[in-house]
Amino acid sequence: MEKTDIYNNYGEQTIAIHAGEIPDPVTKASSPNLVMSTTFIAEADAGFSVEGMSENDPFIYTRWGNPTVRQLEEKLCAIEGAEAAIALGSGMAAISTLLFDQLKAGDHAIISDVAYAALSEITNEMIPELGIEVTKVNCADVQAIKNAVKPNTRLIYTETPCNPLLRLTDIEAVAEIARTHGIKLAVDSTFATPAATKPLELGADFVIHSLTKYLGGHGDALGGVILGYKKDIIPLRKKTAIRLGGSLSPFNAWLILRGIATFPIRMKVHEANALKVAHFLEQHSKVKRVIYPGLPSHPQYQLAEKQMKNFSGLLTFQVEDGKAAAAVLARELKVIHYAVSLGHHRSLIFYLNSEDLLKTSFRFTTKEELDSWQEFAGKGIFRLSVGLEDADDLIGDLNHALSLL
Repeated sequence: MEKTDIYNNYGEQTIAIHAGEIPDPVTKASSPNLVMSTTFIAEADAGFSVEGMSENDPFIYTRWGNPTVRQLEEKLCAIEGAEAAIALGSGMAAISTLLFDQLKAGDHAIISDVAYAALSEITNEMIPELGIEVTKVNCADVQAIKNAVKPNTRLIYTETPCNPLLRLTDIEAVAEIARTHGIKLAVDSTFATPAATKPLELGADFVIHSLTKYLGGHGDALGGVILGYKKDIIPLRKKTAIRLGGSLSPFNAWLILRGIATFPIRMKVHEANALKVAHFLEQHSKVKRVIYPGLPSHPQYQLAEKQMKNFSGLLTFQVEDGKAAAAVLARELKVIHYAVSLGHHRSLIFYLNSEDLLKTSFRFTTKEELDSWQEFAGKGIFRLSVGLEDADDLIGDLNHALSLL
């Protein structure tokens, strides 16, 4: 769906509530409708193939387009400052769709050496098996990205902050490299969210979000989105997104629409809570190190201040024996849930063991890349997604569990 310019003069909270939504002209319902139909009444001359489809055609089949999903796409465009968006069934559906659209046999891609595990794994094996060359690079090192560029490089793909290290990429600097060489730049901004960073304004061509996380915000709906410019998104929808079939359920789109209405407010609380919890953990005797972009101790704190208007709600920390501590925290924490995922209204924590991850997901080719992992993660880290509970309750919960280590 394309961006609607009428929202340009509104504030972020007004956009989050109103963009993409209008009262129903028949029922006068104020809230957005949920349209679950898979098919729509067509004109006699309607085509049977996506080949003849244009962006403004009437709805014909929900895999091609759906009124509820379109409302979500328009809202996301307004929030991110994008011209067009494609909402898909999960964050990984969005990533896969982009990779299969942008890369073909003989091409080369530069991918963050530390990123969402499923992206790392698909670019370790499946993508190279299609005849596409992949170079994994520490995307915090702009020079390393520059050095990795080849004549056949077609895509640079980075996350900032990256999952799970919370290491940052200087988007503006990498965009300059991409522009110079005619390469597309994709940024997974799930951890940062549009409340913190607008990658398109900094020169990126594509932005990826897992809508399952902060934008949905309630832990009850999978979704993903690719945002960018019409010249890229319109052919991507027709050529790849519709054909691969990673469609977003209209019901999930409706749930995510509901979640986005409170998104700007939620992000302020996520950040405030995370800062309080990070400061507490940094002073705790059982905690060896805390990584959070909003702390001056973060190795890239200056870049975080420059590039992020909100430091988000994700932090990591190390303790002496993380594996043993995980059993204690899983048993003792009462407010914080020991569970995967992030960006929900409730706080979530999970232990990530370095030995396991280096076997399954992340493959480093240089000593520098391994050293960077060890600097940020050591033998393992707890990834804590700080939710919307009272910060003092979260601190009390953590203090109780940590005191038993």
